[in-house]
Amino acid sequence: MSMIRTLSSVAPLLLWVETWLWWVLRFVTGYCFAVLYVVIESWLNEQATNETRGTVFSAYTLITLTVLAVGQQLLLFYDPQQLALFAVASAIVSIAAIPVVLLVGPTPVQAEQKVRLDLRRLFRISPAGALGCLASGLTNGSFWALAPVFVAGYSADVKLVAWFMTSAVLGGALGQWPLGLWSDRVDRRWVIAFAALAGMLVGFLSWLFGGVMTPVLLVIVGAAWGAVAFPLYAVSVAHTNDHAKPGEYVMISSGLLLMYGIGAIAGPFVASLSMQLAGSDGLFLYTAMIHLALLSYIAFRFSRRVPAHEEEHGKFVDALAGAQTASQVYADEIASRKEE
Repeated sequence: MSMIRTLSSVAPLLLWVETWLWWVLRFVTGYCFAVLYVVIESWLNEQATNETRGTVFSAYTLITLTVLAVGQQLLLFYDPQQLALFAVASAIVSIAAIPVVLLVGPTPVQAEQKVRLDLRRLFRISPAGALGCLASGLTNGSFWALAPVFVAGYSADVKLVAWFMTSAVLGGALGQWPLGLWSDRVDRRWVIAFAALAGMLVGFLSWLFGGVMTPVLLVIVGAAWGAVAFPLYAVSVAHTNDHAKPGEYVMISSGLLLMYGIGAIAGPFVASLSMQLAGSDGLFLYTAMIHLALLSYIAFRFSRRVPAHEEEHGKFVDALAGAQTASQVYADEIASRKEE
């Protein structure tokens, strides 16, 4: 862990501007933060009980999304082409290690379990959930990578980029709970379909009327898109785990994270092609098409299978990877089931 923290702190300070080096640094940074997220969430799972896990992870997600919004606002104070923001990022990562170093209590030990990734089994458990995570990676990954380019098509003002990204993150935070609570009461596929439908409509409207949007309307659009697109991953994860057997939770979490990661890697390349053909507004045309494809598949599943509204399912819990990189590990639940 100390090596991972060191790499994630040093990477922002290597400011030799070469394309190949920035590719390497982006890879190193992404790897380091993925490891950090997995360790943090595994640690929280070890400390939480089944009765408190929802509250713990809700607070964790709220804190994460809040600081992400604050991070976007740093663009208002420093020039992103200068060293200051990179130095701040490095310092924050280093400072974050201090509470861990000062921790007096014992380090949690995860239950030993051998896990084999089985994507075929994952799709048999819940094709809707697996494809929901893939669609979330395709859209959210593209948004994180190319939304600043989209805003730059309207204005070169860095402040507008900061406010747009902040509004999207806050919209995602506000959208988590309503959609999550609704998914606890109905077949979660209805919620996945609603999120895909709403994301498709926001995307198409942003593409059609992009040329006439004011900065205020642009910020509102960002919040609306984040409110429906970011929670899609969390609901898809919950739906997939509803149909899991005991002992499959870790395999499912890792598989869904892989599906999201594949989408997050491939999405920006396809979205950039859409932006080349349709202008900067092509980003939302691309996300709308992905959401339309997911909505069409969910409708197809409903037509071929009786809705599972009578099946019991577990309580919804926020999943950070819906907006970022990591997935949850249900170590306590696995241990408790083994004891039974």
